[in-house]
Amino acid sequence: MNSALRRPEEILAYRSLRQILGPEPWSLWTVGPADSVMTALRMMADKNIGFLVVVERGAIVGVLSERDCVRHVVVANKPLETTHVADVMTRNVVTVELDRVFLDCLRLMHQHRIRHLPVVDNKRPVAVVSIRDLLSESVQHHEKIIDELERERLNVFTSMA
Repeated sequence: MNSALRRPEEILAYRSLRQILGPEPWSLWTVGPADSVMTALRMMADKNIGFLVVVERGAIVGVLSERDCVRHVVVANKPLETTHVADVMTRNVVTVELDRVFLDCLRLMHQHRIRHLPVVDNKRPVAVVSIRDLLSESVQHHEKIIDELERERLNVFTSMA
């Protein structure tokens, strides 16, 4: 197999988070804990996302998902305009450092049963990686391997002829 696929950065488990996220600048959508749930939901709708990082004075204090809003506000029949993000956000936030790799992210998501992972650099939030991002990375990686195997197979068959 091609030696390029044998370098550590070419092995999926060791692909860096920087590679997965792509070139900077990264998108990070945030709200404050005092913002209303309606403000957060409008931002999610405008950005076509389902997850926000809750930041106060530059630090992560929580995260808010569409699921949090439905379970803790809509089902509980609380008013969207006056319910604060702090009242419904998830406070125990699992984060990942920017210098980690694909496997670390996947492990954390699996262990904590989460689909979004805020990325921090020196404790400062810089991005969010989702299970969809990791799945996309996996699909691209496997497509590359399949292409390489197909080329090798063709080389073997043409050299035998």
